Amino acid sequence: MLFRFSLFVLTQLAGVLLGWWLAQAPGAFAGLAAGSLLWFGIDLWRGLKVARWLRTAEPGQELAMRGLWGEVADRARRALRAREQEATENGRRLQDFLAAIQASPNGVVLLDAQGRIEWCNQTAAAQLGIDAQRDMLQLIGNLVRDPGFAAYYAGKDDRRDIVVTGRDSTPSRPVRISVQLHPYGDGRQLLLTRDVTAVEQAEAMRRDFVANVSHEIRTPLTVLTGFVETMQNLQLPRDEQARYLELMAQQSHRMQTLVSDLLTLSRLEGSPPPAAGEWTPIAALLAHSEQEARALGAVLGKEQELRFAPAPEGELAGSQSELLSALSNLVGNAVRYTPAGGAIDVAWQPLPDGRAVFTVRDTGPGIAPEHIPRLTERFYRVDRSRSRETGGTGLGLAIVKHVAQRHGAELKIESKPGAGSRFSIVFPAARVRSAVKPVAAPAARPATGSPAGSVRAG
Repeated sequence: MLFRFSLFVLTQLAGVLLGWWLAQAPGAFAGLAAGSLLWFGIDLWRGLKVARWLRTAEPGQELAMRGLWGEVADRARRALRAREQEATENGRRLQDFLAAIQASPNGVVLLDAQGRIEWCNQTAAAQLGIDAQRDMLQLIGNLVRDPGFAAYYAGKDDRRDIVVTGRDSTPSRPVRISVQLHPYGDGRQLLLTRDVTAVEQAEAMRRDFVANVSHEIRTPLTVLTGFVETMQNLQLPRDEQARYLELMAQQSHRMQTLVSDLLTLSRLEGSPPPAAGEWTPIAALLAHSEQEARALGAVLGKEQELRFAPAPEGELAGSQSELLSALSNLVGNAVRYTPAGGAIDVAWQPLPDGRAVFTVRDTGPGIAPEHIPRLTERFYRVDRSRSRETGGTGLGLAIVKHVAQRHGAELKIESKPGAGSRFSIVFPAARVRSAVKPVAAPAARPATGSPAGSVRAG
């Protein structure tokens, strides 16, 4: 301000002195007017310089100027810098917010008042089958063609959600997406999506589980009740009573096996993973599996080639009872579903990377591809009538899957209709080691006189 006043005084004084020198008193008045005009011109030029700097200056370019206009330029520069910093900070926060929404496992779509897409994250794009870039400002009703969604969107009912079929849904792997609208702002809407496939599958499995358990227990109970009433009301010959008692014992054993498998599954799901400090000889596991398989073959009365490869000298870490259950279930399934005259090969093979694989290969009828992903579900049966004949509970592979997961192993199933099946459990290297001392030949192997490579079960 002082600079501005000083410049004004100097221009006035210079004009007065120059005018007085040229024309005495009249010249002094003319010089005063000329000095005012000069000062006004200089001040106007400085103001225009500041205005041009505000319009065209590059970011970070400063204007060196003193006086009032210099202060104006300095304050404008500070205000612009503060605004730039605020805009940068707001932009950073917006990007962080959008990145957080992108990382969300749920889908988010922002719709304007007309239902056009303003923004969506990749999760929503994948679930609804839209392109986050190409479909911007497109009507959501033109992109999501599900009739249920069209009716829901037209109704504007934000109190509930609906479930639609996902883009990647197939008959063998259905995908179900929950969609719900939430109004916000000036007529805008927030569309939230969530993959509920696992939730619906779990609910379906729960319903199937309750229904199957009820059915599996009700059937033998009905048989038992009928036999008991018959024996109570009729005078039966001794041989007829013996036959009825034998059938009742079979149904009781069936229920006992079912309850035992259910308790095993419950224990596997509710207990911590087994420690790696308990080591069991592999030969003992295979011998136990072979003994149970031969006993089952004898009960079923099947003539099958049951071939166990020689057991290696090694040990496996984990719960012995769980491992025995898993291995025996795989071999038992092969015995049940391989017809008479078929062959079953069982082997334990170390892998080059330190892992080991237990394999059961059979020459049974095989399994269609659409059934394989569901074989480890509780009570899932490819052929319910054949399962009834073989006496299985429908829980064996579910137990195998849980035991494998608890031991860090992987269950693999390979099968083709008419070409048999191959079930394998691949154990991690951390749970397999060479035997500390040679393992004796398993005493449980029955003395049949046949070599280990080819023995007959049943």
